[in-house]
Amino acid sequence: MPILPQSLYFDDLELSAEYQSVARTITQSDLSTFAGFSGDFNPIHIDHEFAKTTPYRRPVVHGFAVFSIASGLGTQSPCTRTVALLRVSEWTFTAPVFVGDTVHLLSRVHEKTLKGRGRRGEVVWHRRILNQDDRVVQEGFMVTLVECRTAARVIDAGRDD
Repeated sequence: MPILPQSLYFDDLELSAEYQSVARTITQSDLSTFAGFSGDFNPIHIDHEFAKTTPYRRPVVHGFAVFSIASGLGTQSPCTRTVALLRVSEWTFTAPVFVGDTVHLLSRVHEKTLKGRGRRGEVVWHRRILNQDDRVVQEGFMVTLVECRTAARVIDAGRDD
């Protein structure tokens, strides 16, 4: 997706601001596609008979599939001028997600640090993925590099850089 003119810059993001994404229902096709491209055919995800023997009684959607879907939801919530995803930290998988569950993402600006001589900044997001019952199924921190509206002026030895 191209960066849209209305996309937020680093400068536009305020500490503690929260954003909620649209919701997305997880389908059997999502689960099957993720198993295929990741190569993760663990029976807990794809074998209905095996899954009946587990505490969940049905297949569980891959945690990283849910993470990936939420990552996509986050690109519009809010829509920012993101240059890169830098890291993910303290990520926890707190509850299972099943085919038919509907998830959405809550993102809060946790921390901001100006970088690149003021041309961009690191944004630490606290992100929570919630299901249709508003139960947190995953959460943690993601750090993105976001373009600044105008580069900060840096003075070095009496000259502008």
